[in-house]
Amino acid sequence: MTETLGTTGEFGLIAAVTRGLSTSEDVLVGPGDDAAVVAVPDGRMVITTDLLVEGRHFRQDWSSAYDVGRKAAAQNLADVVAMGARPTALVVGFGGPADLPTAWAVELNQGLADEAELVGASIVGGDTVQSEKVIVSVTAFGSLDGRRPVLRSGARPGDELAFAGRLGWAEAGYAVLTRGFRSPRTVVDAHRRPQPPYAEGPRAALAGASSMCDVSDGLIADLRHIAEASGVVIDVRTPALAIAEPLQSVAAATGLDALTFVLTGGEDHALVGTFEPADVPDGWIVIGTVAEGNDNRPAGTVTVDGELFESPAGHAHFTS
Repeated sequence: MTETLGTTGEFGLIAAVTRGLSTSEDVLVGPGDDAAVVAVPDGRMVITTDLLVEGRHFRQDWSSAYDVGRKAAAQNLADVVAMGARPTALVVGFGGPADLPTAWAVELNQGLADEAELVGASIVGGDTVQSEKVIVSVTAFGSLDGRRPVLRSGARPGDELAFAGRLGWAEAGYAVLTRGFRSPRTVVDAHRRPQPPYAEGPRAALAGASSMCDVSDGLIADLRHIAEASGVVIDVRTPALAIAEPLQSVAAATGLDALTFVLTGGEDHALVGTFEPADVPDGWIVIGTVAEGNDNRPAGTVTVDGELFESPAGHAHFTS
């Protein structure tokens, strides 16, 4: 007989998912008390949260529970490093139907823990509840280690725009999956388990990044956040955007545009930032410039090769 959440119960599930969890030196009190205690060496903590809902952000026939766990942790950890911070801890809220196999929830938690381990962070607590669909809510914490946070509002005219990580891979994977296919495996895996360039966030902060964010909703959409917050115009140069072969293959097979994957695809959680030209770190790819606004291109605008981008810029919440 398959053990389900209904037979395991809330506290049995908590015991199952916390058994064997390791904690880092940042964690002073871990799971098991009313709340966790995490050290904050310089008195400031970066905090972010994201929610994944079954049928909206993932499908069980596309992704394993382990994949969902990795993805849920990655999208939060990417937000932490995009502030220039070092991730330290995760708190997880989980909801699921009573007939969901307990093994599914345990596997999900293992994915969360393994992704957190990549950056030295620990799962320190959370909550469980019965729900009609699987819901995963993750809150991530990070330490600035004495640095100032890198905000979206710091881009300056004369800066160069650069990115680290991958762009368009998860979107290409989504295009494949929605058509009922499972290959190329590289892009399908990118949709299931993003690979944020975690080390590059703090590294960019140390190099002097003036602004930064992770690409979760699409490159153009997320650059608009920087342009609006900073009161500048950002121009993306497409010749600098190398399009990987798997994206070209998917575009050819589906009749879609590979460049559109790169410009509007989200959920790869690449990092994009602005730097003085001499400060761009090695390994970051310069893809554009920052300028002052004018009558033709008002502040807050993002252009592509000097022209306004007319197509949808990326994912928008609360739309069908």
